[in-house]
Amino acid sequence: MTKPEVHTNSYINREISWLQFNARVLQEAEDETVPLIDRLRFLGIFSNNLDEFFKVRYATVKRIVDAGKTGKSELGGIKAEELLEIITQIVIKQQTESLEILAVIQERLEAENIHIINETQIDDSQSEFIRRYFLRKISPALVTIILNDAVVLPNLKDSAAYLAVKMIMAKDEKQFALIEIPKSVNRFVELPKQGDKSYIIMIDDMLRYCLKDIFNIFDYKDISAHMIKITRDGELDFDSDLSKSFIEKVSDSVKHRKIGDPVRFVYDKTIHQDTLDYLMSKMGIDNTDSIIPGGRYHNRRDYMNFPSLGRADLMYDKIEALPVKGLNLEESIFKAIKKKDYLIYAPYQTFSYVVKLLREAALDPSVKTIRITIYRLAEISHIASSLINAAINGKSVTVAIELRARFDEQANIAYAQQMKEEGVNLIFGVQGLKVHSKMCVIEREEGKKIRRYGFISTGNFNESTAKIYTDYTLLTSDQRILKDVNKIFSFFETNYKIFRYKHLITSPHYTKKALFKLIDKEIENVKQGKPGYIRLKMNSISSYTMVDKLYEASNAGVKIQMIVRGICCLIPGIEGMSENIEAISIVDKFLEHPRVYIFGNDGDPKVYISSADWMTRNIDNRVEVSCPIYDEDIKREIIDTFNISWSDNVKARIICDSQENKYRVNDKEKVRSQFATYQYYVDKMNN
Repeated sequence: MTKPEVHTNSYINREISWLQFNARVLQEAEDETVPLIDRLRFLGIFSNNLDEFFKVRYATVKRIVDAGKTGKSELGGIKAEELLEIITQIVIKQQTESLEILAVIQERLEAENIHIINETQIDDSQSEFIRRYFLRKISPALVTIILNDAVVLPNLKDSAAYLAVKMIMAKDEKQFALIEIPKSVNRFVELPKQGDKSYIIMIDDMLRYCLKDIFNIFDYKDISAHMIKITRDGELDFDSDLSKSFIEKVSDSVKHRKIGDPVRFVYDKTIHQDTLDYLMSKMGIDNTDSIIPGGRYHNRRDYMNFPSLGRADLMYDKIEALPVKGLNLEESIFKAIKKKDYLIYAPYQTFSYVVKLLREAALDPSVKTIRITIYRLAEISHIASSLINAAINGKSVTVAIELRARFDEQANIAYAQQMKEEGVNLIFGVQGLKVHSKMCVIEREEGKKIRRYGFISTGNFNESTAKIYTDYTLLTSDQRILKDVNKIFSFFETNYKIFRYKHLITSPHYTKKALFKLIDKEIENVKQGKPGYIRLKMNSISSYTMVDKLYEASNAGVKIQMIVRGICCLIPGIEGMSENIEAISIVDKFLEHPRVYIFGNDGDPKVYISSADWMTRNIDNRVEVSCPIYDEDIKREIIDTFNISWSDNVKARIICDSQENKYRVNDKEKVRSQFATYQYYVDKMNN
């Protein structure tokens, strides 16, 4: 395949593209049509996303610089050192915008009689409440570090917020200190209401108000406090000690994060210069770290948990997850899916059927084995408890649990140890590969035969995220598909052996080849004068190999529609390169998470749901599964819901070369796809 020659640069850098995705999240916080408290929560999501970006992506680019490399080939033509500076400038601009948005939201909240006050606005009645609250709940949890030249600064916690305190002593000497904002206490404290008015104070300001109580042993004549936050490299580094188990290696690597190199330092821009210089010197912050002046408050990710204050009118209406026609939580799921396949589209439809199937399998004497992959579990997981229940009841339960699921490593280690103690057989992935596939196969004895049942999903088996992430889960007893699923579990156990799969598309061995074949079929159809199209929905596309293949298809005349929530390194709509490609991103109430591939196939569409984005890691370095949809009704349903998303002209942004995140606006009837999708399923229930 020859790479198309047209554009000066054929790709958008993935880090810059990711920052533009986070800008779309910030747009939700700015959007006047979004309920006020949800706008605050989007600010929290924006901040949380940024923390993870610096821990992982910025840290990765910084490692390239520290290794003395340019990284141009991996970074889409930009030198790593230049990219670090570009990232810092974009983030400074976005942080400034986020502060302006926060100020507007706070004004709107005041108009709704919700006041977020600081330490200078406390009246006498509030003062008494605050002092009691401080002494009872905050003071016992407080860690205060007194700084001096003779003492080495302890490692500051990654992404924790600190107040940097400066005291001017009686003889004009300076004494510095740090107060760690305790995470064990809610960041927002509701003060007693005064009439119709609600008052909120942040712990940060409560601490500022109580500085004299914290430092009453010091004879100072002036005291001030400004917030700082440090972000550390969050990539895992594994040692080569053969005497350690895999769990021990992951656990040790997670602990090492606590002393990872700093990659970002955020500070209150009103901090005194001498305080800033002293801290940066103590912490060893250098010019390859991202140094970002910010506002009075950091860790704005805490806004994700801003209290509701009983104001349902200032939040999105909660939807009631719908039932799936033909399934009943009070009846056997096995009996239902023995007759036909069913599709669950969470959160529009309830995820409870998945839990019900596992609970049923745990109790059913005819069930002999359960095999499942686990990537991220809910904090209190009914999935895990069902699997443990099954093992206690004598079933052979095998769980392929991915201990390296980023930032969920510790939780997965804890669940793995719990399951192991209860007799669950654990598989810790494959050497060099993350297990990111979402699948389960259950073997049930029926007469003298073993029949398989199971499910394959685009998202995690997690009851919590199933309420806010959109994901498809196929419940099936199709023996063709489940035979392939069984082979993947055999691969986990004997990964020196490469299996052949007749129906599933699997990474790392077959995904690229299979997708190329499907794309080539569309190219061939166009060459023969037939229509050819590809419709894709995914979180990210950053594999240059896959981008180039889509450019080839576009140049051949294949019409390509793409819905990409996050990173999109492909540049749509460029003449001679990608003029037949359109791409949008939808950011709204729910997090768009499904991966769907639809190929025209000369009038008989081929439809797949998948765990895999089109990123190099998903195609070459992970165990992923793309599952064909054979049931015609379900195929139609997935195409329908894709079309609803594609019709969005309220929350869809246009992905293009300029990276401006313009909303898609047209004269057609307004379609807000997430709301329209829910209505689609309401209508489906009633027909």
